[in-house]
Amino acid sequence: MTTFEVTKAATFDAAHHFPLGPEGSPHRRVHGHSFQVEASVCGQRSGDMGFVVDLTHLEARLKAAAAELDHSLLNEHAGLEKPSLEALCLWFAGKLQPEFPGLSRVTLIRPTIGERCVLEL
Repeated sequence: MTTFEVTKAATFDAAHHFPLGPEGSPHRRVHGHSFQVEASVCGQRSGDMGFVVDLTHLEARLKAAAAELDHSLLNEHAGLEKPSLEALCLWFAGKLQPEFPGLSRVTLIRPTIGERCVLEL
């Protein structure tokens, strides 16, 4: 049987800070980033259309989750009190996994500073 992985992406801008960081660290101050999040679903083709997943539905749910964070202070969201890239991956996975049991990967990217975190599920 052939397994496919399909991916959709969304973007958002948000601020955060790490108040428990080392004294004098610039990360203790509130600062912002542009983020890209990607969600990947693995599986076999199924249904009348032969899709792994309806990409329109995946895109809508991913964008809705990103919109919750857009132009906000990440620290104020449950689960993101320490808003690392790792915490963001887990947050998005928690939002998407109930509807997409084939969710296989969540990737968080800060493209302007060349950072990426991948959560393999």
